[in-house]
Amino acid sequence: MCGRIALYDEPERVARVLDARLEVDLEGWRPEWNLGPSRTILGVDLDRDGQRVLHAYRWGLIPAWVKDPSTVKRTFNARAESVATKPMYRHAFEKWRILVPVSGFFEWEAVPAGKKQPHYFTRRDGEPLVFAGLQARWRDAEGGELYTATIITTDAGPDMDGIHDRQPAVLNPEVWDRWLDRANPDRAGLEKLFRPPAGVLQHWKVDPAVGSVRNNSPELIAAYSPA
Repeated sequence: MCGRIALYDEPERVARVLDARLEVDLEGWRPEWNLGPSRTILGVDLDRDGQRVLHAYRWGLIPAWVKDPSTVKRTFNARAESVATKPMYRHAFEKWRILVPVSGFFEWEAVPAGKKQPHYFTRRDGEPLVFAGLQARWRDAEGGELYTATIITTDAGPDMDGIHDRQPAVLNPEVWDRWLDRANPDRAGLEKLFRPPAGVLQHWKVDPAVGSVRNNSPELIAAYSPA
């Protein structure tokens, strides 16, 4: 699963890397080193002219048909194995695929004495990570619109080093256009994109303080040596 990310790359940089027009409220943006579900993440979709656009999204998908968003739980991840068929995600998979850029993500390794050691994962080349994601736009009774998103997860690849059996579906630049193309009906071809590329991720142990979302500082992604 992927339930904790870091997002400290400035939106302007993310927009340049993904060749997207920036439509994010920069006054309300701040760097995050320990960001959890229901918070604001970034995502790239296509406008009517087929140009990439960077938006802000609430992390946790709320389909348009939901009457009460408080009843929707744990939709911050969508499993690759069922995302094309599960009612919660099926329509978004068909028509509303997005790229979700992050600076990195956290996973916890089981260690002796029943404890868990967090690791921080990021790209080896220093560029933002880009995940396969889905979006939905939910409207309230007054017509207010909320952009929401989920991150697709898949079986762990070799870069996870056995730390967890799942990971986010990482997309390299050469497949971004295929994933975003709303006219692409090739379900099998799209699902093949979920296979984790090798040699992309690096990771290191970080402070267990990252376990609380109340903690948010650059020190949380620094290399950590347990006592």
